[in-house]
Amino acid sequence: MKKTIIIAIILLEGISASSQKFITKTGHIRFFSEASIEKIEAHNRQVNAAFDATTGDFVFKVLMKSFEFEKALMQEHFNENYVASDKFPTAKFLGKITNIKEVNIEKDGIYPVTVEGKLTIHGVTNTLNEKGTLEVKKDKIEGKASFTILLADYKIDIPGAVVKNISKTIEITVDLLLEKASK
Repeated sequence: MKKTIIIAIILLEGISASSQKFITKTGHIRFFSEASIEKIEAHNRQVNAAFDATTGDFVFKVLMKSFEFEKALMQEHFNENYVASDKFPTAKFLGKITNIKEVNIEKDGIYPVTVEGKLTIHGVTNTLNEKGTLEVKKDKIEGKASFTILLADYKIDIPGAVVKNISKTIEITVDLLLEKASK
């Protein structure tokens, strides 16, 4: 996972030296689906992310096998049958906070933001445009967003035998506590 955060920092290296970069290796992504028969929830607390507060550039990458489920069988089915983690080991987002000029990283507070970019899951990339918040706390920034995706948009098929158990939509919640990157 160290390699991932280094890649994220390299992606942001082209940004001016006066920029303010923030990183984490312990971000949190939760996904949740509720169907008539079963609720499915998983958490991943090994999310690597990098954010440039000057330009709004933002990237995160997550290892799919790091999602933890309440039931081991759900985790096995997720990795083998749905997201094919061996073939598509990571999900990633590469984007930008489009209203970054409205965020004052020198002043503690909660700022509404719009995040736009490309989300890749299961080898399929789609454009996202979502709302979220950035909370400035001294030398840390907490980024939060919640949005819904359609499994079909990422070519994740639900077998007919379990179609009542799994929702066609997944709610994704992102919570990243980013710390100022050392120079």
